[in-house]
Amino acid sequence: MVLTIFEGLIFSFVLLMICVIDIQNGAVGGVHFYEQDVKDRVVELGLITKKEIKKNLMLSGAPLWIYMIFLMPMAVYLINGADSFMKGFIQLTIIFWIGGAFDRIFIDWYWVGHTKAWLIPGTEDLMPYIPKSALIKKWVSTIIGYPIFAALLSWIYSMIVL
Repeated sequence: MVLTIFEGLIFSFVLLMICVIDIQNGAVGGVHFYEQDVKDRVVELGLITKKEIKKNLMLSGAPLWIYMIFLMPMAVYLINGADSFMKGFIQLTIIFWIGGAFDRIFIDWYWVGHTKAWLIPGTEDLMPYIPKSALIKKWVSTIIGYPIFAALLSWIYSMIVL
């Protein structure tokens, strides 16, 4: 269980580093995480193109998906010793929930919602950048979507590894 919690903290760190790298030269670099109205405004202002937004999404999404689909389950099954679907499912769900809670509370609520790090000049009227409806969807995907994803990964890895 200690390894699982540690891996959840590593997942949180991976999420944090992806965000830090994306906004290292300003919040526009992470605009692919924003709602569509903000993306449209930033393109209108000439701060970035739709093509650059798509490229940035791919550059930040690829390492995250590689981590989530390959590295995390491999750690659960090969390092933590999960020897069944259920053990893998429980560990992956805990890891995802830790990372998801970190993302919702620290990144979304605090960092995006209460600091100026993610502020894009010319879009202040579109704040909050994460409206209530989007926040609800993110929490639902964290609470319900992550266990479904964990179940799928556990099923696949229990077939391959066990």
